[in-house]
Amino acid sequence: MKSIDPADLAMKENYKILTGTIVPRPIAFVTSVAEDATLNGAPFSYFNIVSADPPMISIAVQRNPSTGKMKDTSRNAAAKGEFVVHITDEDNVEKANETSASVAADVSEVEMTGLKTVSSTKVSIPALQNAKVRFECKVEKIVPLGGTEENPSCDLLIGRIVHYHLDEKVYRDNGHSDYRKLKPVSRLAGNDYAKLGELFSLERPK
Repeated sequence: MKSIDPADLAMKENYKILTGTIVPRPIAFVTSVAEDATLNGAPFSYFNIVSADPPMISIAVQRNPSTGKMKDTSRNAAAKGEFVVHITDEDNVEKANETSASVAADVSEVEMTGLKTVSSTKVSIPALQNAKVRFECKVEKIVPLGGTEENPSCDLLIGRIVHYHLDEKVYRDNGHSDYRKLKPVSRLAGNDYAKLGELFSLERPK
């Protein structure tokens, strides 16, 4: 058993251990709108459920390591108070990956990759047409974390879901969804991703 103190490692080494062992990770494909109306799109695999009552999700967005500034998604969410999360699946993962390219803040990754959009129901942020699941979110809280109080290293976005959109093939009834038909894609380490593999069930003890 290898025993390591994270304080002895560089940030990149900690990153490699975390992303190589906390797997698979679901990928949030997020749209947000800048103050100049640029529609931003970006994928994030530091993503999960926070609560079901009310329904909330979390996305950790790392700050720019060289400048310490908020990335577009965090800055836009803070300014507008809204964003849309799409579940990354086999049909949109390549486009999601394309939007992770480093571009200027006034360049729309959504337009750059040719993604089509639809209007949202309860937020002002456009959504992606080719996603089987999307969550319209209002910002519940943004928590700066890591680094120092003056220069945090990331922003934890907590979004309260105010509207769901689920493909009819994915949604069954009474809140149940068919993840086999969703065909979600998860993030591993490096350039690796994973599809749904072998499934098994375990009954919870009573």
